[in-house]
Amino acid sequence: MRTMIAVLFTAFFTSMVYGSPIVIKFSHVVAEDTPKGKMAHRFQELVEDKLSDKVKVEIYPNSQLANDDEVVDKILAGEIQMAAPALSKLKKYTDKLALFDLPFLFTGIGAVDKFNRTDQGKSLLESMEGKGIIGLGYLHNGMKQLSANRPLFSPSDAKGLRFRIMSSDVLVAQFEALGAEPVKKPFREVYKSLKSGDIDGQENTWSNIYSKSFYEVQEYITESNHGYLGYMILTSTEFWNKFDPATRKELEKMLRQAVGFGNQTAIQKGIYDKKKIEDADKAGIIPMKEKEKKKWIKVMKPVWKKFENQLGKELIDAAYASN
Repeated sequence: MRTMIAVLFTAFFTSMVYGSPIVIKFSHVVAEDTPKGKMAHRFQELVEDKLSDKVKVEIYPNSQLANDDEVVDKILAGEIQMAAPALSKLKKYTDKLALFDLPFLFTGIGAVDKFNRTDQGKSLLESMEGKGIIGLGYLHNGMKQLSANRPLFSPSDAKGLRFRIMSSDVLVAQFEALGAEPVKKPFREVYKSLKSGDIDGQENTWSNIYSKSFYEVQEYITESNHGYLGYMILTSTEFWNKFDPATRKELEKMLRQAVGFGNQTAIQKGIYDKKKIEDADKAGIIPMKEKEKKKWIKVMKPVWKKFENQLGKELIDAAYASN
């Protein structure tokens, strides 16, 4: 009897001290088998293994709770605690992250990684703190390719086509430079819009093109590697401060591990998903030869100058120097 009372007292005392675990609702817009989906799952596993008495991670993929255009507002409202929206989606909170949308700024993922480790790259994680948002890390998806319902060999081939873009002024300028029409649409509507012919093309990574089956409704994919698609893992200052310093430190460590896993997955999955698209033989893949690439760069690079005042020439130069 005394033993039972002792057990009950211990359980009651523990619940009074620690309470219920703090729930992190992690929202994202892509499928679970994408690099972002796998990163979120790895973070969930790490937390469950080490901090299950204090923290519980719930994952909501495929825009179940929010799309990238509304997720930050929902974080600030406390409806969602963590997300990893595309960098392009954060212009409402900082105009500096538009840097990552500049065409042909980075030659590959390695250059992006190198820049993100610089002081300038790290400072961008703090660029929204005045709005109550904390950047906890960068997550890759990959380099972007161009798909369309006609082959894109040279920049002039894109003229007059309607391309879906994320909500980004840089991406608007990028496609206008090609003489194309940029159309802002949520990610979840892209497949339907391509299939119906409402849009003629889009830009995305191999991972997204495969996981969302865009290759089934696009005749051609040009391997342009013209842009970068990445995310920033976010939470609110108010929510993050609910954790004691030791728990925050543990969560930051787990996020670094999960991000490392997600970024490695992104590289591997890009290669793997491109191969699966090739094997499906539904969309023709057009390599961008060096001679043609120079033409695309010549047409698109003036976009940098257009956003130089907003971003700062030093920041653009620092990013380009990472190549």
